[in-house]
Amino acid sequence: MGRRSDVNLTTNAKLRYSAGAMIFHWTIAVLVIWNWRLAENAEHAETREQAMAIFADHKAIGITILALTLGRIAWRLTHRMPALPATYAKWEWMLARGTHIVFYVLLVALPLGGWYANSLAGREVDMFGLFTIPPLPVGDNPDLAGSIFDLHGTGAMAMIYLVGLHILGALKHTFVDRDGGIFRMLPFGRVDSPR
Repeated sequence: MGRRSDVNLTTNAKLRYSAGAMIFHWTIAVLVIWNWRLAENAEHAETREQAMAIFADHKAIGITILALTLGRIAWRLTHRMPALPATYAKWEWMLARGTHIVFYVLLVALPLGGWYANSLAGREVDMFGLFTIPPLPVGDNPDLAGSIFDLHGTGAMAMIYLVGLHILGALKHTFVDRDGGIFRMLPFGRVDSPR
């Protein structure tokens, strides 16, 4: 009985992400959704002043997401990632890996693009009133800034669709395939593959 319990704990540990990975994952996830909602609210603000105030928080959260993502990448490079369940079909394995790569690209590119576009417009980033990040030394180019802001918006929508796909995949693996799914990224729940 004790030995079987030890085997289950070992299996769970091998299939579950580390505590650090969980903290990075859920913090970034919440900030991404929050930042998307801020951008939506800014687009529908009644005055330009209200929109700019909301966008100030949006920019600060974007830079925070960038810093956390770089931390998460460093964590991933120094900590072993759990293996995907053996029950995954090849297309599921490829989709899971491809989705993670696109997530990382967008989590770095979107904040950098926003910072670059703001720099082209001559704007600094106010980090919640604590300090400011100066514009990049790229000169003024409002037209290019506008084009990059458009790309930024398109990339953000791609990110939201990707989040939806990621959630659907996690729910499928949790409740249909019963191979751990969302519990791989939580400190509780059963994560061993079905027999």
